[in-house]
Amino acid sequence: MHPDTLSRRTVAFVNIAHALDHFVLLIYPTAVIAIAAERGLDYGALIGLATGAFVAFGLFSLPMGWLSKRLGRRNLLAAFFGGCGVACLGISMTATETGFAVWLFMLGVFSAIYHPIGGAMLVTHARQLGRDLGWNGVWGNLGAASASGVTAVVAATLGWQAAFAVPGLVCLAVGAAFLALVPEDGEGNAQRKGSAGVIPVSRPMVLMGIFALAIIAGGMTFNVTTISLPKVIDERLGLALPLALTGSLATVVFVFGALMQLAMGRMVDRFSLPSIFVGISILQPMGLGLAAMTTGVPMLGGLVMAMAAIYGQVVVNDAMVARYVPAEHRATAFSVRYFLGFTTSGFAVPLIALLHGQGGFAVVLAATAAFGAAIFLCSISFLMVAQPRLNAGNVAAE
Repeated sequence: MHPDTLSRRTVAFVNIAHALDHFVLLIYPTAVIAIAAERGLDYGALIGLATGAFVAFGLFSLPMGWLSKRLGRRNLLAAFFGGCGVACLGISMTATETGFAVWLFMLGVFSAIYHPIGGAMLVTHARQLGRDLGWNGVWGNLGAASASGVTAVVAATLGWQAAFAVPGLVCLAVGAAFLALVPEDGEGNAQRKGSAGVIPVSRPMVLMGIFALAIIAGGMTFNVTTISLPKVIDERLGLALPLALTGSLATVVFVFGALMQLAMGRMVDRFSLPSIFVGISILQPMGLGLAAMTTGVPMLGGLVMAMAAIYGQVVVNDAMVARYVPAEHRATAFSVRYFLGFTTSGFAVPLIALLHGQGGFAVVLAATAAFGAAIFLCSISFLMVAQPRLNAGNVAAE
C-alpha cells in the first residue's frame, strides 16, 4: 500500500476510534439516570460503580507504549475496537450491580488502549500537526458530546440496555473494517511533510514536572465535568426537563469544546505552545467558578466556557508531547501522560459522589474550579521556565 494511502486511512480510523473511546465511556453517566429510576436506587451508589472503569482507563494506559513495541500499534488499536465492543455488549446483558462493576472495569481496560496508541499513530501519520490534532480532538469531543444525547434518546425509547448494545456492535463493525483496510503500522514509511522538529529546552526535567502536575489537575477537571455534566444540567438548570432533552443540552455544551479544539489546532501551528497554554488554562477556573455560583442560563454559560477550555487543553497537551518529546519515545510519553491524567482522575467518580452528598453540585463544581486554578498556575510556571530557550532562537521551530 502506498504510504500516503496508508497514512490517510490510519488517521481516519484513529479519529473514529477517538470518537468511540469517549462515547462508550460516557454512556453510563447518562444511562445511570434511567437505571436509577427503573430500579429505585440512589444515583450516588450507582455512579460509584463506574470508579473501576475510570481507574482502569488511566492505569492500563501505562504499559501500552511497552506493548506497542512488541505487538504493534495496529494490532493494539484493533484490540481496542473488539474489546470495547464486547464490554458494551456485556454491560447491556448484566442484571446485577457486581455485573455493572465488572463489565465497566473491562470497558475501562480496553478504552485505555486508544490514547497512548492512537496519539502516537496520529503524530506519526499527520501531515500538519496542529490541524490534524485539532480535528482528532473534534472527533473525540463529538463522541463525548453525542454520548449524552444519543444515550438519553435510546434509553428513553428502547431502554438503557440498547444504549450499550448498539455502540458495542458499532465498535465490532469498525474494528473489522480497520483490520481489512489498514494492513500495517506504516511507522517506517509515514511521510510527515507538515511536522515540525522537536523543541530543545534547557531544563527538561523541570518542565516535565510542571507538565505532570498540570496533567493530574487537568484529569480531574476533565473527568469530573464530563461525567457529572448530564446530572448537573438535570439539577441546576431550574427546569423539569425529560431525560432526552437533558442529554441533548449536554451535547450542545460538548459541541463548544469541539469548536475550541479546531481553534486550538490552528493556533498550535502558528503560536508558541507555552503562550497558548496560559491563554486556554485561565478559562477553566473562570467557567467552573461561574457554574458553581449560579443556576439556570448563567450556569449553562459557565459550563460552556469550562468545556471549551477543557477540550482545548487536550489539543495543547498532545501538541506538547509531539513537539517536546523525540519520536522514538512518544508512545511511552503518551502512555505516561494519560496514565497520570486518567488514573488520578479515576478518583473523580467517588469525589463526585462524596461532594454531591455534602452540598450538591455547587460544591462539586467549586472543587473542580480549584483544580482548574492549579492548571493555570502550572501554565504560568511552564511559560517562565520555557521562555529563555524560546528567546534563544527556538521560536522559529514553533
